[in-house]
Amino acid sequence: MFKRFGLLIATNLAVLALVSIVMAIFGINPSTYGGLFVFAALFGFGGAFFTLAISKWSAKRATGAYVIKDPRDESERWLVNTVRRQAEQAGIGMPEVAIYDAPEINAFATGANRNNALVAVSTGLLRSMTRDEAEAVLGHEVAHVANGDMVTMTLLQGVLNTFVIFLARVVGRAIDGYLNGGRDNGGGGIAYFAIVFVLDMIFGLFASMIAMWFSRYREFRADEGGAALAGREKMIAALERLAQTYGQSTMPKTIAAFGISGGVGHGLKKLLMSHPPLEERIASLRNAPPSRDSVRQGIVA
Repeated sequence: MFKRFGLLIATNLAVLALVSIVMAIFGINPSTYGGLFVFAALFGFGGAFFTLAISKWSAKRATGAYVIKDPRDESERWLVNTVRRQAEQAGIGMPEVAIYDAPEINAFATGANRNNALVAVSTGLLRSMTRDEAEAVLGHEVAHVANGDMVTMTLLQGVLNTFVIFLARVVGRAIDGYLNGGRDNGGGGIAYFAIVFVLDMIFGLFASMIAMWFSRYREFRADEGGAALAGREKMIAALERLAQTYGQSTMPKTIAAFGISGGVGHGLKKLLMSHPPLEERIASLRNAPPSRDSVRQGIVA
């Protein structure tokens, strides 16, 4: 936990330093609204893309995943061969294939682009699922890669980060000016920073709701992709098997949104869930027209 916290702090400091250098070189003044927006965009997108760039490395470290280079047994050969076949069907480069130790049934995909990705499965999945079910889960993860979900999620997060940073400071300046009797002190007082901190939390909550809405939407698309690559009944059976450990996860939060199984939430918490309820995903597949079972229509590039 402390290593991940330290990495987060180091990442933010590195991005902040880079943004400050870039703005100084181009003479951009963050005290103006134009300069503030540039600062927000550089920091918002910079952090998102830096996280994407190190996503494979950080996922391996966070989960302790073992990347299969030379399969040691028949099970590992089957995993690699299945991912290779599905990647060819989906028209993407061969991802790295890995196994990580976790008791629950889960898997995830990550990577900076469609031709340099990582697909990993838990030991719990290998113990609990049949080959047909595991094939569907692998298809789901390959579909995430083929759909470009990691990059799309990064772009969305960059836009949301930008507007959270910008709006919090614009509104913070307005409130701080009002509390100071209409005097503009440049947003440098303690009250201003306290107001911005609170606004960052509030706007960030709404931004998270938007990001998680998209995350839930892409899970339906990845399920369709898994059905296209492995077969609809296999995908449905895999989702039904997930119910055995549904809501349980030892996966780090930084990559949980890219797993096949998510948490359980109700009320407001449901709006912050990265995955739709399993019953909704199963119903969506059962009600899908037969034409969606083709790779071309099931995976959206």
